[in-house]
Amino acid sequence: MKKAILIVLVVGMFSWAVYDLVSTPDDTSVEESDDNLSGGGKITSPPSDDNDGEVKESNEDGLSVGQMAPDFELTTLEGETVRLSDFRGQRVIVNFWATWCPPCRAEIPDLQKLYNKKDVEILAVNLTGTEESEEGVRNFVNDFEMTFPVPMDANADVATTYQIQAYPTSYMIDSNGRIQFSAMGAMNYDLMVQELSKME
Repeated sequence: MKKAILIVLVVGMFSWAVYDLVSTPDDTSVEESDDNLSGGGKITSPPSDDNDGEVKESNEDGLSVGQMAPDFELTTLEGETVRLSDFRGQRVIVNFWATWCPPCRAEIPDLQKLYNKKDVEILAVNLTGTEESEEGVRNFVNDFEMTFPVPMDANADVATTYQIQAYPTSYMIDSNGRIQFSAMGAMNYDLMVQELSKME
């Protein structure tokens, strides 16, 4: 009798798990705890891509595919000033990351490989307000042999503008300054190459 009850419970739990998996809508939003939100600014949900695969280009600043990526100015770990608009005419990946974030740590080597092999600029915007120290960021950059610019978002102004809710988050921007792809969460090298090949 106990065996039959146990089998019924196991089958029931398995059935519920399958039902829950199949019936859950495909929702790409990621919930983060309050202490992981960037900078305390108002964070709203990221823009939805409801354009049925057709990119609608716009000259307005925004975070949707086809809109102009909002410009920003930050100081790099080396003390140099960088502006996103300085890279107009080149393909750019703006990547938001932190040293304590395991998916960021996994993604950095693929970003470096892409930077070495492909014609793309990478601005690895560090979420500096969430770090223990700037020295820790410097050690991380050296350990991972990162050769692309690392702008420091000390006040989370840029993270707030870009509505960063998950780490890492990347925006792939074409040579005209328009967003062509965004990813909440880590990308692998193959996905980076695939999306980059769609951009001019």
